Amino acid sequence: MFKSVKVLALGAIALMSLASCNISSAPEKKDVGIQLYSMRQLLEPGQAYENNLPALLDTLAKMGYTQVEAANYDNNNGTFYGLTPEEFKAAADAAGIKALSSHTGRTLSPEEIASGNTEDFYKWWDKTLADHKAAGIEYVVVPWSNVPDSLSTLKTICESYNEVGRRAAEMGLKFGYHNHSHEFQQVEGQTMLNYMIENTDPDKVFFEMDVYWTMMGHAAPVDLFNKYPGRFHLLHIKDRREIGQSGMVGFDAIFKNADKAGMENFFVEIEEFTDGAEKGAKESADYLINAPFVNAKYPVAAE
Repeated sequence: MFKSVKVLALGAIALMSLASCNISSAPEKKDVGIQLYSMRQLLEPGQAYENNLPALLDTLAKMGYTQVEAANYDNNNGTFYGLTPEEFKAAADAAGIKALSSHTGRTLSPEEIASGNTEDFYKWWDKTLADHKAAGIEYVVVPWSNVPDSLSTLKTICESYNEVGRRAAEMGLKFGYHNHSHEFQQVEGQTMLNYMIENTDPDKVFFEMDVYWTMMGHAAPVDLFNKYPGRFHLLHIKDRREIGQSGMVGFDAIFKNADKAGMENFFVEIEEFTDGAEKGAKESADYLINAPFVNAKYPVAAE
């Protein structure tokens, strides 16, 4: 009898140990972000999520997205998709998704550059940063700057970004710039993006590399990671349509070199769809969640 009890006890211990192993070996949920510009059509009048961003955020969370990057901030009334900063944060929190980053743009105008009068420029940015802080957003990203006519103008723009970045840092925010392909054009013999990286303070300005537009600019993402290590805190993971659709972007190499880039987070951005935005977002999430070269979190902690 005692022998039988002992065998049963040992068996129970073995089963508990096996269950414990299965629990500990369960894959960690991946942090996968999406730029809400990808979903813009679904928010338009007459579409599935018209005036209902909370429902869209809930849908994205169910697809496996854990964080979003906004693209609809309105400085005039301080709203995101028609919601106050507090409402926007609450909607994301309710969906179980983090409102982590935001694209918003205000660069120096030609008149401001010529006159040196930047009072309105910094007033605009002070309000913008305060609204983003209230929304719980951590990264504020300028999504566009035209190719300037001279390095002198580009230098002035870089100096203004350093100052905005300084103000952002004082509020606990991070300030950056997102590239397209035109930043790989030459300005007085220098590549615009390279000049911007080399003439902004790494402690004040980071860069969000759009890997697709970088390739369209005839540059290689990993080469830039190696040339400017640690400067690319965010990445836009993009393909011609859904992620992984074209086979032309080396996502495995990009993610395997994320530590060189200095990547902290990434966002899917989809500008064209094979069969609608909602299906495309789901396919893109599935691709990255199942990709063995994508880690659960970034940056990867040193062992």
